[in-house]
Amino acid sequence: MKSCTYLYAMLILCLCMSGCSKSPQPVTDGNPSWSPSMPAEDSSGAQVVAQDLRTPWAIDFKGEVLYISERPGSIVMVENGQASRQQVSLKKKLYQEGEAGFLGFALHPEDHGETKAFSYYTYEEDGEIFGRVVTLILGESVWEETALLLDRIPGAIFHNGGRLAIGPDGMLYVTTGDARQDKLSQDKSSLAGKILRMTLTGEVPDDNPIPGSYIYSYGHRNPQGLAWTQDGVLYSSEHGPSGSPGGHDELNRILPGTNYGWPLIIGDEEKDGMQPPLYHTGDVALAPSGMTADSSGRLLVATLLGQRIIRYTPDSGSDSGQSQVEVLLQNLGRIRDIRLHQGSFLFITNNTDGRGTPQAGDDKLYRMNL
Repeated sequence: MKSCTYLYAMLILCLCMSGCSKSPQPVTDGNPSWSPSMPAEDSSGAQVVAQDLRTPWAIDFKGEVLYISERPGSIVMVENGQASRQQVSLKKKLYQEGEAGFLGFALHPEDHGETKAFSYYTYEEDGEIFGRVVTLILGESVWEETALLLDRIPGAIFHNGGRLAIGPDGMLYVTTGDARQDKLSQDKSSLAGKILRMTLTGEVPDDNPIPGSYIYSYGHRNPQGLAWTQDGVLYSSEHGPSGSPGGHDELNRILPGTNYGWPLIIGDEEKDGMQPPLYHTGDVALAPSGMTADSSGRLLVATLLGQRIIRYTPDSGSDSGQSQVEVLLQNLGRIRDIRLHQGSFLFITNNTDGRGTPQAGDDKLYRMNL
C-alpha cells in the first residue's frame, strides 16, 4: 500500500529553524528548579514544570510523581512541587557521545514497595560501542543497576534507537538503531535496526514472531518512538536517511514479524516482503522522537529537527493526507519526548544536546492542556 503523504505545504513548515546546528552554551549546574507558574516562551499555553535539565531523553510517571532520564547519566524526579536530580550507578561505564548515553527509561508496572525501572544505556568495550537493557532500583536518591536483561546490542555514536515502553500486553519493547551499519537492519541474527520484545525479566516471549528471538519487527534505521492506541495498535516513529536523498522520516504501524525495508526501500518505494511507511516526510526531515497516542487514536509526535509537536490522524480517509497532520506547538526548539498525563501532555526540550540553541533555563519540562 503506497503512502498517502507528500505533504509539501506542511513539510515546508517543518524545516529546521535557523541556527539548529550551533553548539550549545553551558547548562547551569545544580538541581533543576521547579517553576509551576513560569509562562512558556510563546503563546501556546505551555507551562514550564522544571528547568535546567541536562539533555533529557525520556519521561515516565507514577501518579503525580514524574521522572526524566538525562543522557549524561542521571534521573530527575519531580514530586510535590520539588525537582531533584538523582544519580545512577551503572555496572558498565556510560558512553555518552553524540546520540549515545543514558537513553530509554520506563518504570516497572508492578509495585512491591520499591521504585523499580528499566533503562537502556550505551557503553564502550574493547573499542566497540554496545547498548544494554537493565533494571534499576531506587535507593537513597541513587538508582542502582540490579539486573541485566539484554546486552551487546550493536551501538555507535549515532543511530542507537533507545526507546523503552511497556506494552498493553505487559511486555517490554525496545527500539534499536542500525548502529551506522545499515545492513544489520535486515540481518535477523543481529539486534540492530529492530524493535525488540521481551518479558519483564528479560526472556523471549513464546509468542514472538521469530521463535527464540527478541525481534518483533526489523528493517528499521533509527526508531525512537513507540505508542499504542487504546485498541492496542502499536506505532513507531523513525529517522530517515541523511545526505541525498535525505528526509523520509517515518511513522509506521508495527505488525509482528514485519520487515520495514531499511536500507532497501524508503518512502513510497516497494519491494516484495517489505512494508512501506504509513506516513513519510518526503525530502524534508523532521527527526521524530518520542510519541504518544490520545484517546481518539491520534498520534502526537515530538520532533527534533522539525522543532515542533505534530499530531497525525491515522486512517483519516483523505487521499491527499492534508487533514492528517497538524502542528500543535512550535518555537520552543528541539522536542525529544512527549507523554499524556492526567488530561494534558508533558514534553521535554532537547536544546542542550549539541544540535540546538539553548535559551535561559534549557532544557525544560513543559505541561500543556490538550
